[in-house]
Amino acid sequence: MTLPLLSTMMDVQLTVPTILERLRTLYREREVVSLLPDGKDAAGAPIARVHRSTYGEVAHRALQLASALSSLGVQPGDRVATLAVNSHRHLEAYLGVPSMGAVLHTVNIRLHPDQTCWILNHAEDRVLLIESAFVGMIPTIRAGCPKLEHIIVLGEASAEHALDADILDYETLIAGFSDDFVYPDIDERQAAAMCYTSGTTGNPKGVLYSHRSTVLHSLASAPKDALNVGERDVVMAIVPMFHVNAWGLPYTCAMAGAAQVFCGMFSDGKAIARMLEQEKVTITAGVPTIWMGLLAELDRAQQAGQPYDLSSLETLVVGGSAAPESLIRAFQTRHHLTLRHAWGMTETHPIGTVSNMPPGVELTSDEGFALQAKQGRQVPLIELALLSDDGERLPHDGQTMGRLMIRGPWVTASYHGGVGQDNFVTLGGKLWFDTGDIATLDARGYMHIQDRSKDLIKSGGEWISSVDLENALMAHPAVAQAAVIAIDDPKWDERPLAVLVLRPGAERPSSSELHEFLVPKFAKWWLPDAYEVVESIPIGATGKFLKRELRDQFRGYTAAGTATR
Repeated sequence: MTLPLLSTMMDVQLTVPTILERLRTLYREREVVSLLPDGKDAAGAPIARVHRSTYGEVAHRALQLASALSSLGVQPGDRVATLAVNSHRHLEAYLGVPSMGAVLHTVNIRLHPDQTCWILNHAEDRVLLIESAFVGMIPTIRAGCPKLEHIIVLGEASAEHALDADILDYETLIAGFSDDFVYPDIDERQAAAMCYTSGTTGNPKGVLYSHRSTVLHSLASAPKDALNVGERDVVMAIVPMFHVNAWGLPYTCAMAGAAQVFCGMFSDGKAIARMLEQEKVTITAGVPTIWMGLLAELDRAQQAGQPYDLSSLETLVVGGSAAPESLIRAFQTRHHLTLRHAWGMTETHPIGTVSNMPPGVELTSDEGFALQAKQGRQVPLIELALLSDDGERLPHDGQTMGRLMIRGPWVTASYHGGVGQDNFVTLGGKLWFDTGDIATLDARGYMHIQDRSKDLIKSGGEWISSVDLENALMAHPAVAQAAVIAIDDPKWDERPLAVLVLRPGAERPSSSELHEFLVPKFAKWWLPDAYEVVESIPIGATGKFLKRELRDQFRGYTAAGTATR
């Protein structure tokens, strides 16, 4: 038997310290800007102040943090949790914790304290870095997490919370150390970071990102036909750093040398617009609800004759859930701004696809807008497939809906603790992850999410996409938000119910008016049986509609069926 011929290439480990060393040698003068709280106004609302730093300073402090954690007994493989907002300090943890061989565990700041404790315990975190704004949670966390050995407060503790003597102050702690930390030998397959799923069904599940997957994801998400991040860019990730590592952008920007801007807890439309203008941001990223708020602020300022100067802004990346085509058109036609879909999950680290225009398609054409409303094509090294419920591969014809499967070097192969194995499928000897999404793929590779499998409506044996109906309804001038859920029907099994939030000052449209609005785009049997107007739709910690709560709210709801076949 002839042995394969091996290459002559060096076997260099792909690790987070390579990113840290790159930014502190090549990009040390690039700026890192954070919007931090600075007291409160007369109404009790936080006042913002701008903090300016550089990659050189961030790298210095990240290595100080690594030394400080080592002095506390943190070892390679130990989990270090964060309950923190987007800021330069959080970026220091992103770089410093993995570079000492420990695992950065970013925890969702919007969870119920009981769920926070459950996650901290399940991950077996030894240290917690907690934002000063959340110090009121410390007694609950200490009582519920007996294995947590050290709590370190980021920033100044608010005056109303006196800290116990054994609670450490971040600035005081790292000030006692230099940046001469010596990196340990790190295998690129070691865990660098840890994130938990949102836990919309059952307990959250932990995903461990390796050093290798982090570096590869950073390299693959930066190029022109992905997120287009380079050294000249100024990137403002509004997506929280606790949510899938802010879509990997802190690492991607550090690798590419792009300046970073963090809004912290200030995510309203006015604060975002001001930072975009002031810092001359070129790329920003957030969920649709963030962009709806920004659009309202841009419209207001324009109507007042005081428009923002966002001429530097090239791309608004949208993910987390599908943005309606009407929102994409509104940004482009009213403000000449491009909204670009990206798709991924906690399990995919997260970038799987990005929506870009192929040659020959104009951005502002009907075809261009339709493509922008899709989730796009996979980035290099990612593979996608569609399966039927019977496990058969389905055609990529842009029409056939199927279970979306994904595989690649930054897609998880299991969950922490060995749970959730039903989410993985072996096809042709290769492991695939079942995303739980129902999607179509066309001949050019454009993927379009139709729904989550649990949200898809099956009426008379045929599928109805709640996402398509929602996006169409949000194009109606009276509708601000729309969520479509299934209600039980004795004849058709399930029928769609549309739950709407109206725009301020808008009159409630009649059901017949909404029907007429939808008829040009959908078969009549797709149209909702009823439309209910509510003051607000429940939104989860990652900006998605909580349809499970809506289904509970409208359980037992009946409507006169309007479906026809």
